[in-house]
This record gives sequence, structure tokens and C-alpha cells, in this order.
Amino acid sequence: MSKATPSIEPLRILAALSVVASLAVLPSACVEAGPTPVVEVAPPPANGPPVTFSFETTDGGRLRDGDVRGRFTVLAFVATYDLTSQAQVKVLGMVQRDHRPRVNVAAVVLEPPENKPLVIAFAQGLDLRFPVAIADEDTVAGHGAFEGLHAVPAVVILDREGREVHRHIGPYDQKQLEAALDAAGAK
Repeated sequence: MSKATPSIEPLRILAALSVVASLAVLPSACVEAGPTPVVEVAPPPANGPPVTFSFETTDGGRLRDGDVRGRFTVLAFVATYDLTSQAQVKVLGMVQRDHRPRVNVAAVVLEPPENKPLVIAFAQGLDLRFPVAIADEDTVAGHGAFEGLHAVPAVVILDREGREVHRHIGPYDQKQLEAALDAAGAK
């Protein structure tokens, strides 16, 4: 008697459905929860070196520092299990819609590589139309190019040269994110 190996496809569908179902309650949850405390963290000096990174994307490609240089870039650090992260990537999509091609946007999921099927379901379930990458082990641990960043959601803004010019821990709505881009010089 042999056991059949379960297919991962039903797991992907279940994960995508759970993401979509959680979005149905997200607006009321955000209103009832009250303001989320946020923390502004001083980024490295703007005249410092460009940030160097390379993360695998859900489509098998790479999100690299060199690919985003030349434009201001907003990176949202998120997690698939966090409702506030789901709201943050939706805001990121609105910023992309309103500021393309002037600003690049991407999401970096702070989860281990073995969660890739869940990250794919997260991106598909939320219909994200920008790069979604999976952080490497150093970044998940709060080390690497984005030293000290291991809370979600978080937003990092890179200038045209790829230098970190803004870091924010906690959710941003669209107006707050656009104000941060303007303050960073992305007008």
C-alpha cells in the first residue's frame, strides 16, 4: 500500500483564498483598531554608498539594486501573515499607479525561502502588479543591506543613486508615503 503525495496546488489555492478572505475584513479592522504606533528610524546619510541587494522574485527573477537605480524606489518590507502588510502593499500599488514611471515600487517579504509558495499566493491573491521578492536570510534576520530592519510593515525609500534616504517602521497611507517621497526629493 503506497501513500499518495499531496499536491502543493491545493495548498496554494487555500493560501490565496485566505489572503483574499482576509482582505474583506481589512477596511473595518483598520478603522476599529485605531492608530498603529509608528517609528521613524534615521537612515544612513544620503551621501553614503548605494545599498547593494539581490532578492529572488516570485516569478523566478531577481530584484537587484542596479535594476532600480535611476529612479526613486519604494521598498515595502512585509509578511504574508500580517494584515497591515497586506494593506501596505495595496498602498504601494496606488503609489505605483499614480507615480509611474517616476518611481519604482517593490515588496520584499521577510520570510524564509521555503515560504515561496505562500509568497506567490500572497502576490496573486492581492493582484500585485509590481515585483514581489523574498528576502535572503541575512535580511530576514535584520542584517545585510537593510541592517536593523526586521519589523513589518516597513518602508525604505532609495534615491536615484540607490542610497537609502528614508526608513519608516509601521504602516503608511498613500498621502504619508507620497509626502515621504516628496521630502526625499522625488518631486
